[in-house]
Amino acid sequence: MSDRLTRPTPAETSPGVTRSAEPELSRSLSSRHIQLLAIGGAIGTGLFMGSGKTISVAGPSVIFVYMVIGFMLFFVMRAMGELLLSNLRYKSFTDFSADLLGPWAGFFTGWTYWFCWVVTGIADVVAISHYVTFWWADAPLWIPALACILVLLALNLPTVKAFGETEFWFALIKILAIVTLIVVGLVMIFTRFSSGDGNVAGFNNLWEHGGLFPTGPMGFVAGFQIAVFAFVGIELVGTAAAETKDPEKNLPRAINSIPLRIMLFYVGALVVLISVVPWDEFSADESPFVGMFALAGLGAAAAVVNFVVLTSAASSANSGIYSTSRMVFGLAHDGDAPKAFGRLSRRKVPQNALFFSCTFLLAGVVLLYAGESVSAAFTLVTTISALCFMFVWTIILLSYLVFRKRRPQLHNASTFKLPGGVVMVYVVLAFFAFILWALTTQADTLHALLVTPIWFALLGVVYAFLRRTPLHQARVAEYKAMAAAERAALTTHPEAAK
Repeated sequence: MSDRLTRPTPAETSPGVTRSAEPELSRSLSSRHIQLLAIGGAIGTGLFMGSGKTISVAGPSVIFVYMVIGFMLFFVMRAMGELLLSNLRYKSFTDFSADLLGPWAGFFTGWTYWFCWVVTGIADVVAISHYVTFWWADAPLWIPALACILVLLALNLPTVKAFGETEFWFALIKILAIVTLIVVGLVMIFTRFSSGDGNVAGFNNLWEHGGLFPTGPMGFVAGFQIAVFAFVGIELVGTAAAETKDPEKNLPRAINSIPLRIMLFYVGALVVLISVVPWDEFSADESPFVGMFALAGLGAAAAVVNFVVLTSAASSANSGIYSTSRMVFGLAHDGDAPKAFGRLSRRKVPQNALFFSCTFLLAGVVLLYAGESVSAAFTLVTTISALCFMFVWTIILLSYLVFRKRRPQLHNASTFKLPGGVVMVYVVLAFFAFILWALTTQADTLHALLVTPIWFALLGVVYAFLRRTPLHQARVAEYKAMAAAERAALTTHPEAAK
């Protein structure tokens, strides 16, 4: 391994951080970029399209579903933030997972995260094709899908600052759309707006159509399945850490704003939606954002919202292509991916990794013609994606547990500690176990749950061969020596753990 970096602490001399002759990514993402990137990652296709199904199966209790998920994932993000800031040479969570859990964790986390975003991108391509039919009903679905992929590639080939600007405006459109929807919805509620079928807008719609839990306990449980997908990308700020200006200031600010974003963009929007239009009027196959205006007779507004929803899906896919290219770039320098993916263009963009990820999005074109409907295809890929993201979130939490045990002095020195510490880690892990059980209660999500292990089996086969290479044997030996040295240091100086 290279000694390119001079490290003052044992935490920084690890196979997860040391990369041989690695070209540097450019730290060009400013505070406004990282803030909007965090918001854009948290507000994706799952909220705009997936919430239609969530409302139809859970009713008004979907509000509590989003609150619970958001509450739990906030602690995952705080754990990630503490780990990233404990060593600014960490470029993403794959670095600290390899550092703390071993090289295998970096390999499985990096490639699974790549797979997560490719699958999410496929879901977004499916959603975009569906939204285009709002204006072009007879359009062959493959045309908007292919056009989307080409546009995404064009958006990511320039500098990272160009990506940051694009995502900044994408996210701003989403924010303005949701805020506008909330304001318009509140006006409709307080003026007792009545639609053509006799429904009157009012907060009483939250409980007068069967109560807050009209579909019973199992309906509430079923709401967690598709709702989890709405939060994928919330960890995107961790992927962008290596290209963020002043990470010690900007990362905590972005992470700490998560609860406010969830209350406004998820809870606020859903309360207004279900108050204006009773939950049992929404269709699982339609975006409730479009449906609310359509049922109110505002056809032009529905068209505008449909455009916003389309840009939201494009934004999510755009973020996914960005993150996968950076992940593959890092994997290449760890010896976990072909070396060609570790090269940067003259503008410091990993273009080979970009082309690689975009190629796999073509699977979305095929998926459009498989299954019973767009909704069925969307459910399949989003469930697989959510499961893989949960694996990544779990690795982050496991890394935190090892961090607390082996490097207590760094935790004590941290200015951005995880609230609740180790206790909250186990609470969130128990919640993830509950989500896995919830996925077994419905046939469509159970099918995806049974298929997902195939990915990890394939990774296991590849890693079984990869770990025999001299580079990986050296990394494993270095990791074991590092862990032994840290344990010995704590034994010799127990006061460091206090």
